Amino acid sequence: MFADRVLSGMRPTGNLHLGHYHGVLKNWLTLQQQYECLFFVADWHALTTHYDTPGIIEQHSRDMVIDWLAAGIDPAKATLFIQSKVPAHAELYLLLSMITPLGWLERVPTYKDQQEKLSEKDLSTYGFLGYPLLQSADILIYRANLVPVGEDQAPHLEFTREISRRFNHIFGKEPDFENKAAQAIKKMGSRQGKLYSELRTRYLEQGDENALIEGRSLLNEQQNLSVDDRERLSGYLEGRSKVILPEPQTLLTRASRMPGLDGQKMSKSYGNTIGLREDADSIAKKIRTMPTDPARIRRSDPGNPEKCPVWQFHQLYSSAETRNWVQQGCTSAGIGCLECKQPVIQSILDEQAPILERARMYEADPAQIKKIITDGCEKANQLAEETMRDVRAALGLSYL
Repeated sequence: MFADRVLSGMRPTGNLHLGHYHGVLKNWLTLQQQYECLFFVADWHALTTHYDTPGIIEQHSRDMVIDWLAAGIDPAKATLFIQSKVPAHAELYLLLSMITPLGWLERVPTYKDQQEKLSEKDLSTYGFLGYPLLQSADILIYRANLVPVGEDQAPHLEFTREISRRFNHIFGKEPDFENKAAQAIKKMGSRQGKLYSELRTRYLEQGDENALIEGRSLLNEQQNLSVDDRERLSGYLEGRSKVILPEPQTLLTRASRMPGLDGQKMSKSYGNTIGLREDADSIAKKIRTMPTDPARIRRSDPGNPEKCPVWQFHQLYSSAETRNWVQQGCTSAGIGCLECKQPVIQSILDEQAPILERARMYEADPAQIKKIITDGCEKANQLAEETMRDVRAALGLSYL
């Protein structure tokens, strides 16, 4: 059994925008208060689709880390690191590829979707086909049991669980496993050991999922078990051998409510974004030129907020009082569109003020950025090596 650990990463493909802030970073801010968190720059993943422009990745990675810190990610509470600086990601990726059926990769929903969306690029590469497995290695190398994802990424996490189960099934066959499990149960004491055995029987013979949950909880409470015994009994509970790579669970995140300037989802591919660190004049200009309800041709024409992209911004940024003012003013033509947009402009600028202040501080001190990432990479390497020692031993690669 392992302590709760969250892992999440982002590809460095350009400056972050408010969609990233509301869709990912605000969730990270909450998670760092509750769990051990590891947040990483997925620079190898960027190469799966941007292999022809590698020169931009270094600058994009640096800018993204500044964006994270400016948004409030705290290196004292979360570990920030760069994927390519932890070579064990690649080692585990290689070893997992030895047991991953080709069909599993080809059926990942985003494989064909991304090929169609990025039709201008040649994505008929092994790297692109294998990127879901690299994502799995990213998670499993840290034995992260909680992964925040949106609904569209849920299939990737299920793929990771399948890989974990397959690996544990093939390589988790510890010599004399049954006897070692029995000895570990005795360490729990007679009453707790008996309860564990009853829960295991209920789960394996009756398929009682509640018994599995209770059994895991029971193991978490034990003070007399070593890490190996916990792993051993976790696998024994589920009818498997020793758990080397635990299955991660989904932390389903809400879809970002941040609309783009045209009412669609905010996305660079749509050209409808507001940068996380964009200057005030540019933001004001973008909001003022946003499309509105097409029925409002003249200032005196009444409109319908539900048909106006600006209304989506009010729903995210404005108070109930301001939203009522917009509803009444728009439907009665009591206010003009520029008047309606001004509170949105001010709210975005207010939101960005502390972000910009922190960003300027980090931009002025590159050495601090380097230290944060160096320290994070060192910790990530230590955690990854702990996992790889067990993986190499299971595969018979720990000789000499």
